Amino acid sequence: MIFRILFFLSVFATTWLLATPSSYANPNVIIVMADDLGIGDISPTNPECKIKTPHLQKMADEGITFLDAHTPSSVCTPTRYGLLTGRYNWRSRLAKGVLSGTSEHLIPADRPTLGHLMKGAGYHTAMIGKWHLGWDWAKDGKKIDFTKPVKNGPDINGFDYYYGHCGSLDMPPYVWVDTGKITAQPEREEGVTRQESPYGWYRKGPISPDFEIDEVLPHLFDKSVEYVNSRSEEAKNGTPFFLYLPLPAPHTPIVPVPPFKDASGINPYADFVMQMDHHMGDLIKAVKDAGLDDNTLIVFTSDNGCSPQGNFEVLREHGHDPSAGFRGHKADIYEGGHRVPLIARWPTSIEGGASTSALACLTDLYTTLEDITGQERKPLGGEDGFSLVPVFEGKETSGRETLISHSIGGSFAIRQGPWKLCLSGGSGGWSDPREPEAKKKGLPPMQLFHLDDDPAEQKNLVAEKPEKVNELLRLLDKEVKNGRCTPGEAVENDRDVEFLPAGVSFPEAG
Repeated sequence: MIFRILFFLSVFATTWLLATPSSYANPNVIIVMADDLGIGDISPTNPECKIKTPHLQKMADEGITFLDAHTPSSVCTPTRYGLLTGRYNWRSRLAKGVLSGTSEHLIPADRPTLGHLMKGAGYHTAMIGKWHLGWDWAKDGKKIDFTKPVKNGPDINGFDYYYGHCGSLDMPPYVWVDTGKITAQPEREEGVTRQESPYGWYRKGPISPDFEIDEVLPHLFDKSVEYVNSRSEEAKNGTPFFLYLPLPAPHTPIVPVPPFKDASGINPYADFVMQMDHHMGDLIKAVKDAGLDDNTLIVFTSDNGCSPQGNFEVLREHGHDPSAGFRGHKADIYEGGHRVPLIARWPTSIEGGASTSALACLTDLYTTLEDITGQERKPLGGEDGFSLVPVFEGKETSGRETLISHSIGGSFAIRQGPWKLCLSGGSGGWSDPREPEAKKKGLPPMQLFHLDDDPAEQKNLVAEKPEKVNELLRLLDKEVKNGRCTPGEAVENDRDVEFLPAGVSFPEAG
């Protein structure tokens, strides 16, 4: 009898251990961020999408799709800052615009990032792709000395390993850097003008012999698959990995290669999106083939809306809208500038085929991973992030009630529920009307929209709803001054933040 009891206890213990291996304590995490991909450019977030994206559709069918997800900014550098720090970008020293390929590092070593967070949870951390947050080239005056190592790259921001290029793929220098070491010295200058290639242009600058513009996208996915395979055994034995994979596509240069070139029947931009989708399928397959699928969280998103470089006119002729009916595009304060795809797939913890209208921001990924890895909230790190875990589990909200958006020109918008107040007379970015044009036309310096009734942001209610305008201005002021939009003690911003447009006064206390 005792033997039989011991036998069944042994079988139960063995079964339990097989069902909950030590590697399941924390999942492997892969965050993939496309570059200039609009919410309308993939089928999971746009049923009318005319670009075939079967692999991302399959990912959505096996995970959860956010339909009201936003970047903290409508351009590259500030969104990357926000995603990695869990903090709105405008709190940093970068008040507007983006960095170049030769800019110095933006994120100080002592600023908490996803790299630091995941290392603190025992992860091996890697960044592969487009950094665009600056690192410190060795310089002789303004000229880069490529014989010397790069300092203050992703390694000071918590990444054990990194491989990538400094700026956007149209920004020189075109050099691979492998954890501080240049892989090959530039031997010549290269560039393509817009006249030579309206889609595939890139600025002239130094280029290394191992840096092939057309092969950058597949090369980065190959490096990522290589990384997953290299870490698979350690992951199975209790040391999970965190991979941050910021893509250079479908940003310019738009350079699809066979068999994707001309495959869409639309234009090179659509071809490039199809190529990116294919590579995502390869990456997910690699995770499966490595035996890591059940306990790997894969997140796919974009850094802002589609750029006009995709050629909206041609896309429109084929019935395709990169902004899926929302107003504006990359750089703008309107929804098309910052509402983006966000898909999360985690087979053991997220029910497949789900979609949610929960308000989300990419700053939430910091707090989400903090929650998943069981780490305590700290005063700094994730100041503007809410955990998406409740939404993964089927809840309607993460607790996020507000969203502050930011345009390339430094214009702000604040959202609460369906109400959105844009502190700009126009787009704050590149679409019409730009700010100088809006001023010339005498347009109101602010715009108030009710997104439930007017998702395309066509009817400005600022004159009809002065009380709502004042309410939102006070709310914005509070969240700016607190240094955070989450509960907790107030913290300092890195600069004095001003958000009121010229000619607008802060409302008196009422």
